[in-house]
Amino acid sequence: MTTPPSARFRARILEAFPAHAARMGWTDAALKAACEDVQLSEGEAALACPLGALDLIDAFADRADQAMLEALAELDLPSMRIRDKVKAAVQLRLEAQAPYKQAARAMTRALANPLRAPEASRILWRTADRIWRALGDASTDENYYTKRAILMGVLASTYARWFADDTQDHTETWAFLDARIENVMQFEKFKARLKPLSERVQEAVGVAARLRYGR
Repeated sequence: MTTPPSARFRARILEAFPAHAARMGWTDAALKAACEDVQLSEGEAALACPLGALDLIDAFADRADQAMLEALAELDLPSMRIRDKVKAAVQLRLEAQAPYKQAARAMTRALANPLRAPEASRILWRTADRIWRALGDASTDENYYTKRAILMGVLASTYARWFADDTQDHTETWAFLDARIENVMQFEKFKARLKPLSERVQEAVGVAARLRYGR
C-alpha cells in the first residue's frame, strides 16, 4: 500500500523535530525549524501537520512503541516471569526515547494541558495495550481493562522518575520501576486472596436469601 504524502512528510519532519523540541519546546517554532531542516515547504508542512506541532505527538509516541515492540520480539519471552516481561517492556520503551529524552519531556509538558488529557490518556492506553498484547495477554474480562489501567500508572510514574534521573545508565529509574512492579505484584496477590472470600460471601448471601424468601 502506498504511503500517503502527508505521512511521508510527517516522518521526515519527525527525524529533525526532536532536536529542536529539546531546545524550543513542543512548539510551532520547533516545527518550522524542523521543516526548514528537511526542506519542506509551508504547504507540505501544513499537509503533514495541519494542527501544527501537536500533530507530531502521536507519531513520536508511535515510533517509540514500534521500537519497543521490535526489541521485545528479540527476547525469549516464554521463558521469562511476567514481572520480568513487564519490566523489560517498560524499560525498552524508555530506552527507545533515550536519544530524545528532552523532546519527550517537552511532549509531556505539552500534554499536561487539561484540554489535552483525552489525547494523553489515549496514547498511554495504546502503549499499555501494545505491551500486554506483545506479552501474549488474551484476557477479555475485567482483567483486560485492569491490566492496562495498572500498567498506565506504572508507565506514567516511571517516566516522571526517568525525567528527574541524572544517574549513569538511569539506575535509579530501573530501581524505581522494580519497586512499582513489586507493588503491583503484591496487590495482585492480595486480590487473589480476597477472591475466595468474596465467593464465599456471595454463597452465604445466596443461602440467606433462599432461607428468607424460599428460593
